[in-house]
Amino acid sequence: MTPIIIGILILIVILFFVITYNLLVQSRNKVKEAFSTMDVYLKKRYDLIPSLVEVVKGYAGHETETLQKVTQMRGGMQDGDLNRVIDGEMKIGDALKSLLVVVEAYPDLKANTNFLDLQKRLSKMEEEIAFSRRYYNGSVRGYNNLCQMFPWNLVASIFGFKALPMYAVDSEQERKVVNVKFS
Repeated sequence: MTPIIIGILILIVILFFVITYNLLVQSRNKVKEAFSTMDVYLKKRYDLIPSLVEVVKGYAGHETETLQKVTQMRGGMQDGDLNRVIDGEMKIGDALKSLLVVVEAYPDLKANTNFLDLQKRLSKMEEEIAFSRRYYNGSVRGYNNLCQMFPWNLVASIFGFKALPMYAVDSEQERKVVNVKFS
């Protein structure tokens, strides 16, 4: 009778490890999918940025520092590394805000149909990026819960599953209240 009980306990432990490992793999793959989705939207936005910069250059050619900053930010982020993308994404968001501040000084530019179309596309892209960030963070939360909560954390640590970073606002500028003024 005792060997049967020991055999059942061993089988239960093995099943626990197999099921938990598979949950961790499934959750990690969901995070990768979420990151990939976010990355697709970010690349679409990066592809839109040169057109936006070119239109603004036509009106505000002397604002080259801001325009170069936006272009440089776009160029250095497309390597797919999670931490670099999150960090770079914050920087490019700030650079785009600087670009839109430059636009405010040029009423003719704000009325330009090409610019208005690009601005509308950029706005839609920002909404899609925000949605994909929420999806990514939800996936990371589920994965991190598995990696950090008992008893799953035991299996996670044995097999090298580590918590992943959330996409969070890191810039003080992002947290500031925006003053909107209508002329």
